[in-house]
Amino acid sequence: MTRLADYFVVVGYDLDKRGGSEGQGRILQRFPEKDWEDNPFPQGIELFCQPSGWQLVPERLPASFFVAVLTDINSDRHYCACFTFWETVENPQLPKEEPSEADEDETPELLLPAQLYAPKSLVLVSRLDHTEVFRNCLGLIYTVHVDSLNVPLETVIGNLLTCVIPIAGGSQRTITLGAGDRQVIQTPINDSLPVSGCSVAQLFRQLGIVNVLYLFCAALTEHKILFLSKSYQRLTDACRALLAIMFPLKYSFTYVPILPGKLLEVLSTPTPFIIGVNSFFRSETQELLDVIIADLDGGTVTIPECVHISLLPEPLLQHTQTALSMVLDPELEVADQAFPPSSTQPSALKIQDKEIRAVFLWLFAQLFQGYRWCLHIIRIHPEPVIRFHKAAFLGQRALSEDDFLMKVLDGMAFAGFVSERGPPYRPTDLFDDLIANEVERVRQEQGDPHKVMDHIKELAEQLFKNENPYPAVAMHKVQRPSDSPLSRPHASQTSFPHMDEVTVQLFVDHAAAKLKTAPPVVKSELKEMVPSGPPLADIVDKNGSVLANSARRLEVVRNCINYIFDNKMLEAKKLMPAVLRALKGRAARVCLTQELNQHVLQNRAVLDDQQFDYIVRMMNCTLQDCSHMDEHGIAAALLPLVTAFCRKLGGGITQFAYSCVQEHMVWTNMQFWEAMFYSDVQNHIRALYLETEDTPSPDEEGTSGPEQVSALELASEQTRLWPTLTKESQQERVQKEESTVFSQAIHYANRMSYLLLPLDTSKNRLLRTTGLAEVESVSNSYVTNSIAGSMAESYDTESGFEDAESSDVANSVVRFINRFVDKVCNESGVTNEHLKALHTMIPDIVQMHIETLDAVHRESKRLPPIQKPKLLRPTLLAGEEFVMDGMRVHLLSDGREEATGVMGGPPLLPAEGAVFLTTYRIIFKGTPNDPLVGEQVVTRSFPIASLTKEKKISVSLPMDQFIQEGLQLRSCTFQLMKIAFDEEVASDLAEVFRKHMHKLRYPQHVQGTFAFTVGQSAKLVVEHKTKDKNQSLKTLSKNLVKTAKRTIGRQYVTRKKYTPPTWENRSSMQSEMDEDEISVSEELEPSALTLSSTIRSSDRQTMSNVVERACCRDYQRLGLGTLSNSLTRSKNEPFRISTVNRMYTVCRSYPGLLIVPQNIPDSTIQRICRCYRQNRFPVVCWRNSRTKAVLLRSAGLHAKGVVGFFKSPNAPTAGPSQADSTSLEQEKYLQAIISSMPSYSEASGRNTLSGFASTHMSASDSSDKLRQPKIGALMKQVMGTKEDVPGTFSRGALGQRARVISLSQPKVSGKARSSPRGKWGSIRGSGRLSAYNPDVGNRLAGKESPQANGGPAEPYFLRQQRAYLYIIGDKSQLKGGKQDSFQQWEVVPIEVFDVRQVKNSFKKLMKACVPSSASSDPNMSFHRCLEESEWMNLLHRVLQVSVLVVELLDSGSSVMVSLEDGWDVTTQVVSLVQLLSDPYYRTFDGFRLLVEKEWLSFGHRFSHRGAQTLAGQSSGFTPVFLQFLDCVHQIHLQFPMEFEFSQYYLKFLAYHYVSNRFRTFLLDSDYERIELGVLYEEKGERRTPQVCKSVWDYIDRLHKKTPIFYNYMFSPEEEEVLKPYSFISNLKVWDFYTEETLSEGPSFDWELVRGRAEGPTEEAAADRPETAAPKSQRRVVWPCYDSLSKVLPDAITKLLQDVQTLEAELGHVSEKWKDTWDKIKATQRTETKLESRHSFSSSLLMSSNLIHQRRSQGMYLQESSVGSSINLALDCEASATSTPAAGRPSTSTLYSQFQSTESENRSFEGILYKKGALLKPWKPRWFVLDKTKHQLRYYDTRQDKECKGVIELAEVESVIPGTPTMGAPKNMEEKAFFDLKTTKRVYNFCAQDSQNAQLWMDSIQSCLSDA
Repeated sequence: MTRLADYFVVVGYDLDKRGGSEGQGRILQRFPEKDWEDNPFPQGIELFCQPSGWQLVPERLPASFFVAVLTDINSDRHYCACFTFWETVENPQLPKEEPSEADEDETPELLLPAQLYAPKSLVLVSRLDHTEVFRNCLGLIYTVHVDSLNVPLETVIGNLLTCVIPIAGGSQRTITLGAGDRQVIQTPINDSLPVSGCSVAQLFRQLGIVNVLYLFCAALTEHKILFLSKSYQRLTDACRALLAIMFPLKYSFTYVPILPGKLLEVLSTPTPFIIGVNSFFRSETQELLDVIIADLDGGTVTIPECVHISLLPEPLLQHTQTALSMVLDPELEVADQAFPPSSTQPSALKIQDKEIRAVFLWLFAQLFQGYRWCLHIIRIHPEPVIRFHKAAFLGQRALSEDDFLMKVLDGMAFAGFVSERGPPYRPTDLFDDLIANEVERVRQEQGDPHKVMDHIKELAEQLFKNENPYPAVAMHKVQRPSDSPLSRPHASQTSFPHMDEVTVQLFVDHAAAKLKTAPPVVKSELKEMVPSGPPLADIVDKNGSVLANSARRLEVVRNCINYIFDNKMLEAKKLMPAVLRALKGRAARVCLTQELNQHVLQNRAVLDDQQFDYIVRMMNCTLQDCSHMDEHGIAAALLPLVTAFCRKLGGGITQFAYSCVQEHMVWTNMQFWEAMFYSDVQNHIRALYLETEDTPSPDEEGTSGPEQVSALELASEQTRLWPTLTKESQQERVQKEESTVFSQAIHYANRMSYLLLPLDTSKNRLLRTTGLAEVESVSNSYVTNSIAGSMAESYDTESGFEDAESSDVANSVVRFINRFVDKVCNESGVTNEHLKALHTMIPDIVQMHIETLDAVHRESKRLPPIQKPKLLRPTLLAGEEFVMDGMRVHLLSDGREEATGVMGGPPLLPAEGAVFLTTYRIIFKGTPNDPLVGEQVVTRSFPIASLTKEKKISVSLPMDQFIQEGLQLRSCTFQLMKIAFDEEVASDLAEVFRKHMHKLRYPQHVQGTFAFTVGQSAKLVVEHKTKDKNQSLKTLSKNLVKTAKRTIGRQYVTRKKYTPPTWENRSSMQSEMDEDEISVSEELEPSALTLSSTIRSSDRQTMSNVVERACCRDYQRLGLGTLSNSLTRSKNEPFRISTVNRMYTVCRSYPGLLIVPQNIPDSTIQRICRCYRQNRFPVVCWRNSRTKAVLLRSAGLHAKGVVGFFKSPNAPTAGPSQADSTSLEQEKYLQAIISSMPSYSEASGRNTLSGFASTHMSASDSSDKLRQPKIGALMKQVMGTKEDVPGTFSRGALGQRARVISLSQPKVSGKARSSPRGKWGSIRGSGRLSAYNPDVGNRLAGKESPQANGGPAEPYFLRQQRAYLYIIGDKSQLKGGKQDSFQQWEVVPIEVFDVRQVKNSFKKLMKACVPSSASSDPNMSFHRCLEESEWMNLLHRVLQVSVLVVELLDSGSSVMVSLEDGWDVTTQVVSLVQLLSDPYYRTFDGFRLLVEKEWLSFGHRFSHRGAQTLAGQSSGFTPVFLQFLDCVHQIHLQFPMEFEFSQYYLKFLAYHYVSNRFRTFLLDSDYERIELGVLYEEKGERRTPQVCKSVWDYIDRLHKKTPIFYNYMFSPEEEEVLKPYSFISNLKVWDFYTEETLSEGPSFDWELVRGRAEGPTEEAAADRPETAAPKSQRRVVWPCYDSLSKVLPDAITKLLQDVQTLEAELGHVSEKWKDTWDKIKATQRTETKLESRHSFSSSLLMSSNLIHQRRSQGMYLQESSVGSSINLALDCEASATSTPAAGRPSTSTLYSQFQSTESENRSFEGILYKKGALLKPWKPRWFVLDKTKHQLRYYDTRQDKECKGVIELAEVESVIPGTPTMGAPKNMEEKAFFDLKTTKRVYNFCAQDSQNAQLWMDSIQSCLSDA
């Protein structure tokens, strides 16, 4: 029972203290006058009565009522119900105040009224919260006063103060105050549940669901919350509601529902709070930065930016919101239904209030389910002491990462919850019941909102019942004031009377006396044992958070442990990696601790070294993934084990496992140790009481009983019995418990010292500081080596001891343990004496332990190191040497998944081995860590010259815990090495490795690269001149260099016109030039300075080399001019070879000999070249043999040149006359080129197109009709208009060998015009072609004028004629020029990408193909990265421009490509155009020539773009040549039958162009090569035959041995012009970028791959012994490990290999593969020939018999001599142009390796009579002597293709004149006979006559001697 009201107070306005703006209140009367003992009078009531301040008002206001809440010092709440009304006061100070008022207000007339009203408050102070009762009581008192009822106020107040009611229990009490009133008070059944009335429902109505949830989470996670409202009562209600929904947690911070204005500074307090403030003070709340403001009137919640509210974990948040919306807005569910149910009104407000609270109760039941299983009971007597194991709770709920729950569990409210609800024996309430019995139901119903609603309604009903236990409430009868008191002035005048204190006091005293005599009310409090509910473990498992396939993993873990203890170490080793992987899962870690436990006997398990090592490794791996909280209890389970497993070291010393598992964060976490300590104490105390209970009957119960009883149940039982025990036994139990705790504390002091003291206490590894020093940071501290070792940095320097450090390790550990002991002992009530004893013991324990550790450390050092795998040494190339020997490293897996076993297959990486640095490569060689693939060897290497990026990384290896330093090396051969150095590698060694690597990667000079230093010692000496044995070369190079130097020097000084070659970094180049200047001899030869067109005699001998080199062979082949010995020119040739640049004075980067128009003198050239960047003026590089159109290349123009170039000649120019003349000369030059074209000279007049068209008509095939003009469309595309083009663009023409007739096709009939044929019909000529000159577009697109008859207008037609010369130029450079209407050339502006773009694109391409780490981000998939790199885009653009140029050349226009500096994109385009247009360049010889001519001679800057030297390091790697090779690869894919070389050949070049193994791709131009004496030495004698200087020689040599470079599908068509598709959808990623062979490293260094270094002379007979005789029929082929081409060679290669093997077995001299292949092709061809007359189902040995995917763009019916059958003949001789009868029997092959023309293969042929075998007649046969294949073959007739027999010349011993024998032909001279003697037999021959016989003998003899 308790008093309804403690105090009644009357507070009024303090008239004496008025003044200033603020009035004050004062207490006029209070009853009772002296404080109650149990409840002192609260201070500051007068502030709370008028929270906005005491003020007088001119008008009377209505009476108001609200309840404020005050909290006293014991944090008890007092409810102050304030009833305020207004009374008149006279204004006595009116006259005095007038002046002051007038000062303040501008209008003194507005005087204060004579009558003012002052507030007066009646206040009830109570500890109960019965708002309505208080409102009624105070209202009654006021009514008595106002209506002057005849009841003394003293009686009413006396009755009020003496009214006593029960607190809870659900009783009903009727009270009356003696004024004829009656009220019924209902008390709640259970006072632990809050009473909320309707306040919760109101709060949700005011703010809405989401806002309230924000507030709810903010309150639980301890944020500051401020409510604003105009109404005080609403503030109180809102605060009450917020507290109600937090149940079962209680809010324990500042709680002030109504804060007076005077106390607003409280809001800046640092602690959390819930406060309400009148909106009147809104402005003052604006500057609060960290307060969440809820405006009840506006319905908003404002969360400041700096405040982060952690919300409920999903899916709980979602469920809660759904449930709330179903309570508050049930109509939402059915809002969309066609027939909504009639009644979906929300419940009445007071019911709805309870439903909302039920939702929150349901929410808490889910949040806290199973909390009782994580309580540790440490003491039972005298008071239960209970701790909550937070980490275990979070771990089992799988919410350890959850922000919200973490904060809630750390908060004060939860601490209160544990101390209040923790004790196991106490009264229970609704929440306990929910947790214990309903959890299962809650979980099952989670998904079904309707079931959830049912449950919530049930809970709501219980809550409602608790507040309103009686349905029918007796009548209230309370009087109210009769009507507005304002109507009765007399009443309103009387102020509230002063009451008689004595009367009231009498009432109070009387009631108190009565209470004393009354019998004490016995409160029947029902205590019971609190049920725990279902344990947590089940909960989690049903949520399925345990791994699905864990059973298999657990099996692996168990097996491995059993193997270890059974000493089956090999088995264990194999399982180890799988176990370490499995231990990432929680279940496996738990399993490990359980398994290990079984192997511990009497707390000890002694192991041998290897067992110990494995067990420690597993423990470390297990701990490594535990967080510092140890939420899964893994570290806790391992703690007893680390002190159990040990190994014997020498000298009777034992090393325990704990000394090897110290490096984990969990050991420094104070909370972990506390939780461990408490759980151990709980177990011991449980054991203590189990013993006492079980003594009577140990037999029956010992087995089952005690196991079932949990510690909490025991404690509950003990608490219940406690009052019944005697004092002594009580005392005894307390002591027992206390000593149990004490002994555990000692035990833990020991344990902690085990895990905190490092094995080597003398050496501090101060790697990282940990938080041992400060408790707070303990949980987040980061540990490396040992906990305390790293603390020792704080040791005091003054101590002066030698072992200050070790003692400081000890000190820090002692401090840590002391803090721990203090905390747990205080909490668990250990006596002070014991605590002191502990403090003295701890230093001794630590010191003792240090001593044992020292001995262990000493001994453990003597252990032999663990056997590591042997380091494998790689094989080196001839001349390659080690720079650094192998360093043990681990090769880690990167972002490529193939090798890691993720995609199936064995995990080859990570692997352990060594990294080697040689003069040529960086090589890793080792074996995989996974023992299942341990016998495989993993090799990864790349040339050091291809290193593009190197960065340091730190990695943790999967097997150890150490963070290792490592390197990540990226190479432009698409290789990445992530290596981590083993701990045995000193870090300075790693540094040396990096330095050497950099030195080798960026030598000072090109001569430092491997191609030059090969074979020398590995000292990186830079010698400036290499000795050259070939003197004539030397003289040439010397003179050339000197002259060039001088001339350049002179030119630079006088004309200031020469631009140094490297515009990107001029300075470095300049210095290099100066440096070279010194090495040039000083004498000056005057003749060298003359730039005449003859070469001095001393140089003439070397000129042949120049002629050889400068691709003159190609120029001759193309008919572009010859260089005869006398250097005379044949005048009828349109072009000549100019020697103007032979001294490299005109253009440093061009070759010495150039093709220029015949009639342009050299002097003109020297002037023209200045208009072009880098002096690279236009030169001819190819001529179309059919149309005689030429292809020219040059650099872009200098800006000055452009204007003059395009201005019409008569326009006045601004510059000096010189500029003008050069531009004129330029025009002359272009005109000369145009006039060289036969089409130009034939067209004999510009305006007659007919001549032009007719020449072409006659030349072209009939098939031309098939082809639509499409260049215009192509052109549009290339020039980048935005028109939508159909997807068929840039495909080749529809006809096969069609020629473009005339672009506009004027002669097509009207019908054809209307139905355009082919794919091109959809392309409309668009005027929107090019912003620069619309003319070009019109002319090219063949734009028709809109005339009625469809024929173009005459004058317009003139412009439609194609230009003779197209200049492909860069858009950005061609601004401004105007096209002259009668010039014959036209400029096509295209957008060209610059080198930077290529560089960046390549970087991204490398990252896409070889990512450094696996990315989980779906946006970073391979294809996405590939797309972002834009590499394919660049290829597309190059191919597109090239196809356009091919089309133009094919249609008879010449093209000049003049882009950028003429050495990057220009080179790409020009080379691709030649490759597409001319089949010769698609053979081995041709491709080599193409690269030598266009890339090497024309000065593509290989060294600069490849960043081959130190100077180029800054510019970085730009793979322009690789881009070209990729384009060739794309073309190869589309036309596989047109190329003699295979894809592998391209990859080989791509690899070696960056590898620096050969000198071919070094240096930037011929000039530099000559300067170094590199250029001609390849042709000179070879000094070291095993070292190839040129990649071409190497390829040749290899090609002879093996068909690896050869494309078996090669069967070209004559004159085939290829027009590949260039759309990105047609391009494929080159597999060169993605493939890798870990078994042998890259396959491009052929000697290494074959497993032994082959000398160049060895035959390839036993080339691949490993595949020759397979032992087993099966072979597992792993992706990314095996070389597929080697393990599974293609069919033809396989057959060739088999032939070789058989020949070797039979002892024949093995034939070269080429010869075998040619023979087969020859026979094949004959068969095909015969059969294909009528059917083409003939043998399809060569895939090329089929018109395969893209032989040409359309099926093309050849009208051949065979009739109109589709001629699929394979060979080229039998094509439709030559009739079979005319041809010779073609036995030779197209595939000849040496010469490309076939006649040279037949050294000698003719008819001979040959004597048959015994008794056979002589017969005439057609004999062919083949020098190449070294054989004499014979056929029946000349036409015959089927070889009848072969005599191998290798077997011929002699050839001698013979004599006629029996049956010889008659009428022959005797000298016509000769014999051929072979090892097997003698052949007799007879020629037609003696000369003929002599010729045959000589030829055969010469063949023999050659061999």
